[in-house]
Amino acid sequence: MSLGGIAIAIGAMVDAAIVMIENLHKKLEQNETNHKNHWDLVREASLEVGPPLFLSLLIITCSFLPIFSLQAQEGRLFTPLAYTKTYAMIAAAILSITLVPVLMGYLIRGKIKPEQENPLNNALSKAYKPVINAILHSPGKILIIALAIVIIGLFPITRLGTEFMPELNEGDLLYMPTTLPGIAAGKAGQILQQTDKLISTVPEVKSVFGKIGRADTATDSAPLYMIETIIQFKPQEEWRPNMNMEKLRSELDALVNLPGLSNVWVMPIRTRIDMLATGIKTPVGIKISGPDLNVIQSIGQQIEAVLKNVNGTVSVYAERVAGNRYIDIDINRLKAARYGLNIDDIQEIIDTAIGGANVTQSIEGRERYPVNIRYPREIRDSLEELKLLPIVTPNGAIVPLEELATIRIMEWPDMIRSENARLTGLVYVDIAGRDLGSYVKDAQQIIAKQVKLPAGYSTTWAGQYEYLERAKDRLSIVVPFALSIIALLLYIIFRQIGEVIIILITLPLALVGGVWLLYLLGYQLSVAVGVGFIALSGVSVEIGVVMLVYLNRALLKRKYAAEKENRVFTKQDVKDAIIDGALLRLRPIIMTTCAIIGGLLPIMFLGGTGSEVMRRIAAPMVGGMISATLLTLIVLPSIYLIWKQYRLPDES
Repeated sequence: MSLGGIAIAIGAMVDAAIVMIENLHKKLEQNETNHKNHWDLVREASLEVGPPLFLSLLIITCSFLPIFSLQAQEGRLFTPLAYTKTYAMIAAAILSITLVPVLMGYLIRGKIKPEQENPLNNALSKAYKPVINAILHSPGKILIIALAIVIIGLFPITRLGTEFMPELNEGDLLYMPTTLPGIAAGKAGQILQQTDKLISTVPEVKSVFGKIGRADTATDSAPLYMIETIIQFKPQEEWRPNMNMEKLRSELDALVNLPGLSNVWVMPIRTRIDMLATGIKTPVGIKISGPDLNVIQSIGQQIEAVLKNVNGTVSVYAERVAGNRYIDIDINRLKAARYGLNIDDIQEIIDTAIGGANVTQSIEGRERYPVNIRYPREIRDSLEELKLLPIVTPNGAIVPLEELATIRIMEWPDMIRSENARLTGLVYVDIAGRDLGSYVKDAQQIIAKQVKLPAGYSTTWAGQYEYLERAKDRLSIVVPFALSIIALLLYIIFRQIGEVIIILITLPLALVGGVWLLYLLGYQLSVAVGVGFIALSGVSVEIGVVMLVYLNRALLKRKYAAEKENRVFTKQDVKDAIIDGALLRLRPIIMTTCAIIGGLLPIMFLGGTGSEVMRRIAAPMVGGMISATLLTLIVLPSIYLIWKQYRLPDES
């Protein structure tokens, strides 16, 4: 994560250094230098561009303020990036007004060659000069084209879905199907063996280890009907050609298609975190809350039936919160007393026969293994056999259990959940082939139409959708606050509201390139993508600030020249000033763009764990830097020309 912040900081620092060096070059070209006036020229060049550069670097720093407001998973994931970039940008801002001027004074000496003698700069100027002349000839048309580009940019936005975070490929896969409650332990073990055998037939699978039931601990609340199978894969070099994780998941889902199983294929680490945070093992979950578990179960079954028809649903399962089957043994105290038995005696015999009791232990060196004795499974699984469980009375008589108790099968809750002091049931939904946000939107509409909730009952969407909504709500508050701070800094730089408005209204055009690249790569809008756009906004504002500084300086020079020549300052002077300023800013802009894109391209093309998130951060910046460069070189001069030519006379 921190690599992206370092790349942004390096690009901004390079831009600041280039601007100061370019300005010093101009001073040295226009003046004869000697030992006496050299440092004066360095000081003058630094003072002209130092303050706006310092504040523009602070603008990039402030643009990352929204990231510090993120919480929970997204906060822990992106806060290191924000800290790295913030510290780097603060250092860059300080160095730009302290170390850079000193180094320029010591290292830039002697005869300075004009820019025209630089082959690269000469080629760029020759290519850009006809473009800027054509732009200034018809600035209104350029603004109409820019507006059309922004409107066209709305098309990919409508096609982009939303997700909390792209799924990280952890290398392994977790298979977590759910059966209906009441399954026998023997049948559960049989299903586990069958699914493991089917999974192991896939060539890419290295090992399969399944578990059903739960450990004897309160930290593992998995019921008997929840299977957990860890699937390890062979190295990717040994996979079949053109095989990837998505294709493997689809193949496994089609292969392990057993009646009564609701399949879920998820990443192990992420799923464990989600289950600890929300209790939901699937990307989307629904929490049904109310006072009666039977009504909650009924609502869940209705939602389950409705969601099966929603496009993108792979599997949906509503917990049977009130439908687990139990053997209920109701001891008759009067009958037990006739045989001289008390409740504890009978319960101890039942507990030993069904649950088992440790009678001794096996000692093997330093290891100790308990020896447990109980009835065989075929007797424990039979209600009729349990009724014949012999109870020995104090007189030595043997009485079957059914003589002392009523034995029957009852339906009771398997596990009672509560949130906010309300009983809760869960609906697990696994989706594929579409984004999280649009799926939940469609599902909410269908449930609202077809499922009527009784009074006192409510539904809450949980899982990754819960994280997505939390991040959106947080950013919707903090981003406008950060923009207001940026606007204040812009006003401090220019002391005019016009330049501030120009930069802010052209900012959407800088983001268009990032939107189109996301669309072409097939990425969804996520928190990671939002972080990339936040970083892009800061850099594009910084580039625009320096461009306006150059244009303002060139305009002042032209005004001064007009005053010396004792003539009226005309619209043609504005055009000439814009050409001069834009040509001066051309090389720094191109170098800054190349530095940032060059630093982010390795992130786009290199793989490995975590690359899915980093690509979502880098993609908006790579595409956006291209559109931001075009904005600075084409659209900003056009707007500046229209603004400055207002109420000025023509040359005639």
